[in-house]
Amino acid sequence: MKQNPTVKEKSLHPETPAPPAREKKGAEEAAAESSEPLDERILSALHAASDKKALDLVVLDLRSIASFTDYFLITSGANTRQVQAIADEIVERLKKEGTRALRVEGYRSAEWVLVDYGDFIVHVFDNKARLFYDLERLWRDAARVTLPADLLAGGSLRTEES
Repeated sequence: MKQNPTVKEKSLHPETPAPPAREKKGAEEAAAESSEPLDERILSALHAASDKKALDLVVLDLRSIASFTDYFLITSGANTRQVQAIADEIVERLKKEGTRALRVEGYRSAEWVLVDYGDFIVHVFDNKARLFYDLERLWRDAARVTLPADLLAGGSLRTEES
């Protein structure tokens, strides 16, 4: 097999600057929380999920580590009907406010419903799928966003164990 010598020479050329190394975040930084105010659409999605008694809601700020979206909203429902109800409420509320979802996937099986709004993505899991896919661990370098106190006051956003 004949190799392309220009590719080899270019990649080994000593004067070519190396791409900047991506800084690894320490444990303290990975666990850091973002307290920056959230977009109104994200707050609306949070309230919609809360109204349907969503469990263990988490918002991850991905802006510093991903280019395809800015935020993940992650939550769970206790069963298939609740997962679908949470996703429906988010989609309907944002639609009434003038924001349509770009795509909704996984609605029928309701193990993991993904609602894509471009700059934020909503993930609604059933409990078993959430433990299996563990997006919080997978995206552990993302900062967790501090949720507004009014959402936590009702207690519906906490896990069943708490």
